Amino acid sequence: QVQLVESGGGLVQAGGSLRFSCTASGRTFGTYTMGWFRQAPGKERESVAAITWNEYRTYYADSVKGRFTISRDNAKNTLYLQMNSLKPEDTAVYYCAQDRFSYRRVLVTSPEGYEYWGQGTQVTVSS
Repeated sequence: QVQLVESGGGLVQAGGSLRFSCTASGRTFGTYTMGWFRQAPGKERESVAAITWNEYRTYYADSVKGRFTISRDNAKNTLYLQMNSLKPEDTAVYYCAQDRFSYRRVLVTSPEGYEYWGQGTQVTVSS
């Protein structure tokens, strides 16, 4: 059984920083692309960042480029998201997710491409 357990998040003032962790179990973590998504009230879930299984490629949404950094430690089965210079518009529930297929060569950013999801963690950025 695959489990993705998130930690981090919370309430922060604009301009502040937060770091998420997502620890995975149940499948060979190092063979799957991982992603971070977020969903604000009344909006669709959107991709924030993604990283291939071999760390060769990363993706960032335009809205977070230069502020967020995705990374992974395959030895620890853990995915990270460092979020700096946070803005009120970053307020959302954040989810980590694991690709449907191992060793995928294409970096998938659509939610439909991901099979397993973390429980979601609220981030609130106050102005």
